[in-house]
Amino acid sequence: MSDRTGIFAGDDPFEIVRSWLSEAETTETNDPNAIALASVDEDGLPNARMVLLKDIEADAFVFYTNYGSTKGRELTASGKAAFVMHWKSLRRQVRVRGLVEREEGPQADAYYRSRSLKSRLGAWASDQSQPLDSRTTLMAEVARVTAKHGTAPARPPFWGGFRIRPVEIEFWADGAFRLHDRFRWTRAGPGADWQIARLNP
Repeated sequence: MSDRTGIFAGDDPFEIVRSWLSEAETTETNDPNAIALASVDEDGLPNARMVLLKDIEADAFVFYTNYGSTKGRELTASGKAAFVMHWKSLRRQVRVRGLVEREEGPQADAYYRSRSLKSRLGAWASDQSQPLDSRTTLMAEVARVTAKHGTAPARPPFWGGFRIRPVEIEFWADGAFRLHDRFRWTRAGPGADWQIARLNP
């Protein structure tokens, strides 16, 4: 597309996202890799929450969570997800929709080991999304798992990554008089060729 130049230029949408994220890392005060992740429950009712994107692969986006959490259960059941990254300082956003698979192998183990010890123990202690009677109960569970797992806990079997393989990526940049620039990349499925269209603002 002839007018897809500047910040929108390129033949690889993942590389464009990496470039935008790299810029945001110098301008955003906190968590430039934060994404608003959406899933749906068994009735189709959406849920959204902020999580941290941890990897942009050659053909996918990866984040980590407790598989027993609400998002974990919903993503596993539907096999689909959407997210948006928004950088107020850059006045840009990226929207993604795609198919989901778990990352439970060496990559998940390596990321888990890279976390602080308290975060690793916290993953064992928290029954994420389930009711909790008090913070005291939670801290007691942290003490219990610390005594049990020590200073080198293995990754919990109920904790790991989700990989989102997009079928749609939309790049949005603020324009004067609300005449924003929008380019939507779509494909039939992972591995298929991308089609690109400019959208009305």
